[in-house]
Amino acid sequence: MTAVATRTGALSHPTVAWHTIDWYAIHRTVRRLQARIVKAVQARRWGKVHALQHLLTHSFSGKILAVRRVTDNDGSQTCHRQVHSQALDVTQPRSTQSV
Repeated sequence: MTAVATRTGALSHPTVAWHTIDWYAIHRTVRRLQARIVKAVQARRWGKVHALQHLLTHSFSGKILAVRRVTDNDGSQTCHRQVHSQALDVTQPRSTQSV
């Protein structure tokens, strides 16, 4: 007999195609959570702050918006500048080149 790998458990959210995501709703949800975090900090409710931060970092909206920000980032030519400066400076230590 051969073993078949099967996944168990339910998905935390249904799979969604990237182009069908309602980005306005995602931004609104994240912005609302961020506003609640700011208000909790101003009120010095540190337990609430930590709970809201956990909620933001583990929510589908927070995760998908973070992925979008990273993948859509042009970087303002920072990569180009870094490569260009490394090519000019041959005396740079090897430890910084791996970064």
